[in-house]
Amino acid sequence: MIKSELVQKLAEENPHLYQRDVETIVTAVLDEIISALAQGNRVELRGFGAFSVKNRPARTGRNPRTGAKVSVSEKYVPQFKAGKEIRERLNS
Repeated sequence: MIKSELVQKLAEENPHLYQRDVETIVTAVLDEIISALAQGNRVELRGFGAFSVKNRPARTGRNPRTGAKVSVSEKYVPQFKAGKEIRERLNS
């Protein structure tokens, strides 16, 4: 599901809201999650899961085409851990 499909589904389930308002709400929620992760904070949505930031240290990689060694710099990547409720619903 992509963001526009999520907005459309939520607008259909909540006919008292305009689609543009639903889109504004979804965008605001996602922006807050991104902002918190950018500050290094953890975001937990009960029953859904938790987002956190993981540090990947610098390393020496390999170009798969040529086999040459390549320097890969340190970076931070988002990490998601599914919550109990979502795991149970997926495995029921």
